Parts: sequence; C-alpha cells; structure tokens
Amino acid sequence: MMRTALAIAGSDSCGGAGIQADIKTMTANGVFAMSAVTALTAQNTTGVFAVSEVAPEFLSRQLDAVFEDIRPDAVKTGMVSSRELISEIAGRLRFYGAENIVVDPVMVATSGSSLLKSGSLEALRTELLPLAAVVTPNIPEAEALAEMKILCEADMRAAAKRIGDECRCAVLCKGGHGGSDSAADVLYRNGEFTRFYGKRIANPNTHGTGCTLSSAIASNLAKGFGLEAAVERAKKYVSGAIAAGLDIGKGRGPLNHMFCLDGSFFGGPEE
Repeated sequence: MMRTALAIAGSDSCGGAGIQADIKTMTANGVFAMSAVTALTAQNTTGVFAVSEVAPEFLSRQLDAVFEDIRPDAVKTGMVSSRELISEIAGRLRFYGAENIVVDPVMVATSGSSLLKSGSLEALRTELLPLAAVVTPNIPEAEALAEMKILCEADMRAAAKRIGDECRCAVLCKGGHGGSDSAADVLYRNGEFTRFYGKRIANPNTHGTGCTLSSAIASNLAKGFGLEAAVERAKKYVSGAIAAGLDIGKGRGPLNHMFCLDGSFFGGPEE
C-alpha cells in the first residue's frame, strides 16, 4: 500500500517553494501527496509581491475532504500567516487525531519577504507546535520562537531545548543560515541532542530548501521511519538537490529537487 502525506501550505507561483515544492518532494520520496492551500502568492525567487489568504472555513473544508477520504500517514504544515488559519488547522488536526505532523514555522521567505502576520507567532507557538512530531525552524525562526540570539551551535542547542521544552515537541534547528562552512542541524528530542553533519554547498539556487526538507521528513515518517532516520534521509535528499541544482530563467533558480535527482539515491521510492 502506498503511503500518503498531506501538505498544508501556501502556493508559490514560481514553483520552487510552498505547495508546489511539497508535492514534488513527496512524490520523489515515494508517497502520495495531497494538499490544502492556505494562501495564493505572487512570488518568485527574488521576492513575494502579493498574498491572498483563503478563508478559514474554506481551509477547513479542504482538510475535511482529505481526511474523510484518503487519510494522510503524515502531515506537513508550511506557510500559515494568520492566527485564524493556525487555529483552524490545529483544531482540525486534533479532531482527526493526525499523526506524524511536521511543522515548518515559515516566517520569512528565502528572498527575505515576511510571511507571518503580526500576532500570529504566539498562536503558532501555543496551538500548532504542541501537536508536532517535529518542528523545523531555521536560525532566524528559532530566534523568534525561543526569544534569544543564536550565534553558534551551542546557541542552536539552547534554542532547540527551550522551544522543545516549552512546546513539548521535538525540534530540528537548521544550521543553513549560520555563518560558518558547516550546515549542521541539531535535533532536540526527549532531553537528548542529535547532530546531523552538513557541509555548506556553494549554490545560490536554494529557493524552497525549507519546504523541501520538511516535506522529505514527513514523507519518511509516513513510510514508517523513526524521526532520526527520517531527518537523516531528508537531509541527504536536500543536500543532493542543492549540489545538483540547475539555473532556471534569469534569476536565482529554485531548488530543482525532483527533476535533477535519482530519487532512489537521495531517499526516494526504493522501498
């Protein structure tokens, strides 16, 4: 039986991040991808130019339609910019007893554009994160959630612990925004840390890396892998995608994760 995963996120009109990246990643990782769209965006790799949120009631109907027919084995949430939408998602996930929830706390796009409305951070922290099997903040997002500055890997560990203890979830603090040559990530879970080594790859085509990583983790959780193994496989997949990325169009290309890679090597559908 093919496993299933649901992406709850915004649409990216240039196809490199958001729902489009989620679906490509889940498909490449061997699960059946479903979606509930939280917002339409006019964006490309250089910026976000307009956002149109869906109504909370409509988002709820999308979630009901998925869960009542093809129940997801894992759920990934991405861009959810308003308190109302966060509350709607949390309520429906609790109602259906959703499992293997991966929360990517999208606050700022790779281009630097803000994607989280004022007042939504607390709803994210109190309503959605406690439902997560793992939350995947990058350094700026971890700084906001933990309310502290992160300057080194020790700070990443401290921030992950603070978020994890307060929200009662596992936390993968991603090191890609750090200033060193290392792109190591730190996982905090049940009072213990696991370090995932990563070397920084010189490639400007990184639009959509966060969406891709969280979707790959959700895909591997859906297939029955434990959290550490799911993160390891997802990180390998994303590193391979960055290394193989292609320039597309005139600007910085998106992470070309589905079409450049041999999925069986980078954690794809070999099982």
